[in-house]
Parts: sequence; structure tokens; C-alpha cells
Amino acid sequence: MSKEMKEVGAPASTVVPEAAAGAAPEMAAEVAFVAEAAEAKREPRGGITRRGLLIGVGSTVALMGLGGLRYAGHNPLNRPPGGADEAHLVSACIRCERCYEACPRQAIVPAKIEDGLLGMRSPMLDFNTGNYCDFCSEENGGVPLCVEVCPTEALALPADAVVGDPETAETGNVIIGTAQIDPRTCLAYRLTGCRDCYDACKYGAIELQDEGGANPIPYVVEDKCNGCGACQAVCLSLSSGSIKSTERAIVVRPVEV
Repeated sequence: MSKEMKEVGAPASTVVPEAAAGAAPEMAAEVAFVAEAAEAKREPRGGITRRGLLIGVGSTVALMGLGGLRYAGHNPLNRPPGGADEAHLVSACIRCERCYEACPRQAIVPAKIEDGLLGMRSPMLDFNTGNYCDFCSEENGGVPLCVEVCPTEALALPADAVVGDPETAETGNVIIGTAQIDPRTCLAYRLTGCRDCYDACKYGAIELQDEGGANPIPYVVEDKCNGCGACQAVCLSLSSGSIKSTERAIVVRPVEV
């Protein structure tokens, strides 16, 4: 033991090994930093932190997203016969899928979440798969099977309903929608001679300008159109690589009740 260690009355703090003495300044600095941080936490803060700002913005975006899904269902969709009343259909439909199964042409499909959160999986008509609605004229004598099997009358025809009859070209008063032609993407307007929509229509709702010429132009007679979708089902516009569009040149727009 050294002479200094033996001295009586020497303060304990002065008896420090050389290694500990060298670390003392660093320890003191760390203690001071911790004390300052604790004091800062006790002080009132008048602004918003970066973390708080990010959390707030993220929450707002999330709420806006949910709100967008909620109201997206108000976008009109092509509904099966008897489903033109959008509010009634969405509220009465129990998503049992019987109408999908009953449709002989598989033209009825479930609405997707992007079509609207409230209407998700409710029945809609998709004419882009080569299918259309003939009101079950061949399979059930003109009585739509989707209406027959609906257990809640979400699809229901009024007592005076007259459905379209492709055999007699009678349009009827059950209207799904109205076909519309986009001249910017219609092949006939590019003088190709295309007339597939005209040939597919059984109700005389599409006529031709310059019918006897080499390049007749189709147009829709709205009073005769019941929105069966046969014209949209056969449209070839999207098969042309020169046409940039997200939909076919002729589409059925739903009726608004």
C-alpha cells in the first residue's frame, strides 16, 4: 500500500486510482446531459413535434381514404332487371349470390370494393366479357330468373313491367341503361367498315349513317335502347392496338332513378 493511502484524514474522494480519475470528466458530462434532458421534459412546450405532425397527417389521410370508400358506392352501376333503384337494391340485397347462379349468360357479377364499399358484392351487369342480358327470353319465357330467385325483392319488377323481347324487337319499359358511342375510339369512325354493334342489336336501337356505303357510321336511337348490353359485348375497339382507352367504344350507361 502506498504512503498516500496510509495518510490519516485524507478525504475519500481524493483517493482515486489514475484510471478512474481520467474517466471522471466524461462521467460528469454524461450526468449533466441527463439532467438537462430531464429538465427539458418538465418545461411546457408550445409547438408540435415532427413526430406528432407525421402522426396527424397520417391519421387524416387514413380517414379521407375511408371516406372515399364510403361514398364511392354512389357511382351508378349497370344493375340487373328490377334493380334500377340503387338505394333499395343496396339496402335490401343480402349478398346471397343466387342471382349470379341463376343468370344463364353469366352476365351478373358481384360489385367490387372499388365500385363502392356499401355496394360491394351486390349484383351488377358486366358486358365486357362477351355476355349480355336478354331478360331470359330463351330460358324462361322473358321472365328474368334473377328476379325470380331474389329472396328479398332487392330485384323486383313493377306490376306493369314489360321486358324487352328480342324476337319481336319490342324494347319494353324495363330499362337497364342506354348505350353511348365514343367517336374518338369507335372503329367505324376510323372508316374501317365495322358494324358489329349494329348487327348485335335486336331492338333496332342502333342505326347506320350511310348504310349503303362502304364505311357506315353507327349511332344510337335512345328511345329504342333498353341497355341489354349486346352491342358492348361485341365491340372490338379495345382489340385495336392504336386505340388507347380504358373502356370499349360503345358502353351502356346506367339509368338514374
